[in-house]
Amino acid sequence: MTAPGLSRWAEIPPVAGSVVMATGIVSIGLHLIGHEVLSVAVFALALLVWVLLAIGFTSLLLGDRSSWRAWADTPAALTSVAATCVLGVRFEVLGVTPVAVALLVLAAAVWPVLLTTVLRRLAWRMPGGVFLICVATQGLAVLSAVLAPGSGDWLAWAALVLLVLGLVLYGNALARFDLRQLPTGAGDQWIAGGAMAISALAGSKLLASGVWSGTAHTALRTVTLVLLGLSLAWYAVLAGCEVACPRLRYDIRRWATVFPMGMTAVACLSTAAAAGVSWPAGLGQVLLWIACAAWLAAAYGLVRARRNRNRTAPAPTGGARSGMA
Repeated sequence: MTAPGLSRWAEIPPVAGSVVMATGIVSIGLHLIGHEVLSVAVFALALLVWVLLAIGFTSLLLGDRSSWRAWADTPAALTSVAATCVLGVRFEVLGVTPVAVALLVLAAAVWPVLLTTVLRRLAWRMPGGVFLICVATQGLAVLSAVLAPGSGDWLAWAALVLLVLGLVLYGNALARFDLRQLPTGAGDQWIAGGAMAISALAGSKLLASGVWSGTAHTALRTVTLVLLGLSLAWYAVLAGCEVACPRLRYDIRRWATVFPMGMTAVACLSTAAAAGVSWPAGLGQVLLWIACAAWLAAAYGLVRARRNRNRTAPAPTGGARSGMA
């Protein structure tokens, strides 16, 4: 039984971490195209939501283990790792390296526990959330690669291992993904493309780390461009399904649509710079503004859903009021 003080946290769906992921990646994208003030403001929002979710995570872990285990059993629990990594990258961009390192350590400590738990309970014909086993792993790869220039080659090698592992996990997720979700999913079907986009981003950050040269650099560059191409193909398929089968009603899983949109844009921008090719840069800017529009739509839906919930919530009884007095 959930304690009264913990009930509100137990009601938060695990996928709520995608709000932080979506907001954080939009902030990074805005930084990449030079809108720093707006980027920092969006980042502050992401950080606030992350803190609230971290409090809930800790509260359940310490006070209601059964609810925490039920939460940790789902792929959506891995949004906590991915969200932490996204914030870590943004802190490093701001030059706050100690905080970025601390977030990497935190994410790396939580990742094996949640990943092992989730992998044991994977089934077949799963929704798009199954790709979070890849996204969380590649989030660690991205943050490690971003921190590698100031931490030594070992961290870049660790990022490379995580990139390869993430691709293996992507194959596992793809085999379990229910393709019928493409025209019917509530939003998290987009993670199929987002997982490929964050893999491309990891490759671009490894390219930028300066650790590899010669044949190794050429091979990594080729892999990164292929991954980016696959992520764009997924984007086209997913967008086409949205047009063919519109789903306009708000669902919290729509934040898992915004994140892949933003991630694909950031992957384009980062790959253009790291691989020395120009065509992804312009495309990345267009896709980023589309992601910003999707973020605004999701934010409006969230606020409206909360307002409607508050209006329909039952009023407290007189006894409850006197008990609070």
